[in-house]
Amino acid sequence: MSSHSEGPVSAFMKHHYRHFNAAVVIDASESYKALLVSGGKMFLTLAGAMSTAELGLSLAAMIRQDKIHGICCTGANLEEDLYNLVAHNHYKRVPHYRHLAPQQEADLLEQHLNRVTDTCIPEEEAMRRIERVVMEEWHAADKAQERFFPHEFLFKILREGKLKQFYEIDPKDSWMLAAAEKQLPVFVPGWEDSTLGNMYAAQVIGGKVKNATTTRSGVEYMIELARWYTETTKQSPLGFFQIGGGIAGDFPICVVPMLHQDLRRENVPLWAYFCQISDSTTSYGSYSGAVPNEKITWGKLGPDTPRFIIESDATIVAPLIFAYVLDW
Repeated sequence: MSSHSEGPVSAFMKHHYRHFNAAVVIDASESYKALLVSGGKMFLTLAGAMSTAELGLSLAAMIRQDKIHGICCTGANLEEDLYNLVAHNHYKRVPHYRHLAPQQEADLLEQHLNRVTDTCIPEEEAMRRIERVVMEEWHAADKAQERFFPHEFLFKILREGKLKQFYEIDPKDSWMLAAAEKQLPVFVPGWEDSTLGNMYAAQVIGGKVKNATTTRSGVEYMIELARWYTETTKQSPLGFFQIGGGIAGDFPICVVPMLHQDLRRENVPLWAYFCQISDSTTSYGSYSGAVPNEKITWGKLGPDTPRFIIESDATIVAPLIFAYVLDW
C-alpha cells in the first residue's frame, strides 16, 4: 500500500482531488487503507442498485484481495449481480430514460424488460433463469427439513457450478462469485423485498414449499451478525463502509448498541471507521441522510472514530475509492 505502488487511477485522484467532496474521497480512502494496514477489517453495506450498476467490476477485486471482510446488502443487490452474470448480453440500455412517455414504459413491460434507471433487466434470461435453478434448492431443503439463509442458497449453486453454462461476463467481475469463493459473511435483511423473495413467497403461498421458514429470517441474520461481530472484533477493529442508506446500512450498524445496551455486555467495541456515500438530504429525520455525528448519540460510533460522508453519486465514487484502496 506504499506510494510507490500507486496505479494511474489512484495517482490521478491524489493529484486532482484536493477540495470539497473530492478531498473527502481521498481522506476516506487513506483512512480505509490505514485501518487495513493496522490490522483492521472492513464491513461493507450495499444499498440501491449497485449490482446492476456493475459494481462487481471493482468490488469483486476488493473481496478477493481481502479489502472487504463482510457485506450487508439488500436482496436486490444479492440477486442482481447474478442476473448480470447470466444475462448481461440480453440487458437493454435506455440512455434517454428521463424522457420516456408512460406508453413507452408500458412497452418495456410488454417486452418483459424491467427498468432500473437506464438499464432494463430481461425477465426470462435473468430472473426466470435464476429462479429455475434456485427453486430446486428451495424444494430440496424444504423436503429435507433443512433451513438456510437466502445468500447460502445462491452461494451453493455458484460453488456447484449450476449457473456456469449461462455466464455472459468474465467471472472475475462477479462480486457474488468472489464472496462465495471466500465464504464471505453476508447478511441480507428484508430479503423478501426482492424479486427472488417474491418468488419464494409465491412458492409458499402455492404450497410448493411447505415450510416458510425453510429460508431463514432477518432476525436470524441479526443473531448471526451479533455472533460474527463479537468474534471478529476480539481479533481486530472493524470499520463500516456504507453505500447509500436504507435497511442495508441501518440494520447492521445497530448491532453495536444492541450488544451493549440490550444485552448489557461490557467492552463492546464501537465501529472503528465510518464512511457513507450518500445523496440524501441531511434534514427532516432522514436516517439515510443523518450526519455521522448523530451516530455517536446512539452508541454506534465514538467521538474519535474516523468518520466521513461523501455527498455524491455512489456509482461514480465507490469504484474510485475501491480503485484507490487497490492501488489501481
